[in-house]
Amino acid sequence: MTYDRLVCANCAAPVSEGRCPVCRANRERLQQENFFSGLTPMTLIALLAVLIAAVALLAHQTA
Repeated sequence: MTYDRLVCANCAAPVSEGRCPVCRANRERLQQENFFSGLTPMTLIALLAVLIAAVALLAHQTA
């Protein structure tokens, strides 16, 4: 889950803005917790397309 859509229960602001100490702490925790948290959905789709193309090329060369 990305933190850009989360709303802080403490200050009712988006966590990505980091307005209160709770927001800042949760933002830091989410950034450290998951490698893929900073990737956008379009980046993930592009990586998946590259992976599928590489597998298809490898399958074509071995056949």
